[in-house]
Amino acid sequence: MTRIPTQKRSIEKRNKIIEKGFKLMCEKGYYNTSTPDIAESAGVSTGIIYQYFNDKKDIFIEGIKQYSNSIMFPMINVLESQKIEINNFDKLLNTMIDKFIETHTISKKAHEELIAMSHLDSDISAIFKNFEFETTEKIVTLLENNNIHLENPREKVHIIINIVDNLCHEIVYHKHPQINYDIMKNEVINIIKNILK
Repeated sequence: MTRIPTQKRSIEKRNKIIEKGFKLMCEKGYYNTSTPDIAESAGVSTGIIYQYFNDKKDIFIEGIKQYSNSIMFPMINVLESQKIEINNFDKLLNTMIDKFIETHTISKKAHEELIAMSHLDSDISAIFKNFEFETTEKIVTLLENNNIHLENPREKVHIIINIVDNLCHEIVYHKHPQINYDIMKNEVINIIKNILK
């Protein structure tokens, strides 16, 4: 039976297991990483890991949640921190996209492992889908709070999130030398503005 830590030291230990374990599974591959590997990386015994987690999948799922939050929250904060108006819209979108790119901190290999696991495991796929939906809902609410009322808002916002995500992956991971990313970013901003008209 796993336990949820309440003391600061135990919380820090659990978080270290998540951080080190998630990084290791992303870099080595989920199926190439064992619980003892994670224990060694985190500097704890295998027994300690089983106090907090049922198995390595639990660690991977917690890692996905933390990483997803670290990517989306700064972008959402940009939208929450100022009023969304026509005269600041380009600047706001620019800042939001830059923040999204900046927070994509894992390597290309790790990113590919995450994508692969989202296709191979239904629980992990469900986490990604739920997170996408929650993010969509937050942005729809922020737009409505700024008097931007769209027809089919969820669909439009979901399209926008995927366009920005695609741009980010292109810049951070794919790096096609033939593409000017400043031009591409401006095109994405223009597309978003047209969607939100």
